[in-house]
Amino acid sequence: MKLLIITCLKEYQPDVAGLLDKAKINVFSVSETTGFKEDHVTDLMGSWFAAKKESFDSLFIFSFTNEASAQQAVELIKAYNATTATTYPVRAFVLPVEQSSY
Repeated sequence: MKLLIITCLKEYQPDVAGLLDKAKINVFSVSETTGFKEDHVTDLMGSWFAAKKESFDSLFIFSFTNEASAQQAVELIKAYNATTATTYPVRAFVLPVEQSSY
């Protein structure tokens, strides 16, 4: 069993749900979160504010699934990122589950 964790901007939820469906992952959970990105500007004249933080409505999507479905989801997300012009790509991580209660 694997734990698939996906992070993305909130507006990508329908796209990610479609990718999970293609990977045959029909059960997943979604948790809303706020992501922050610090903009480190070396040229202080290039920005009115020397250190600004942007916040983004983001999601954690996670599912306990088999290895084949988790791997397929990661490959689909890589392909999605390659064809979607964004500075905030969808991120996917697969973690092993060593033990469970069922």
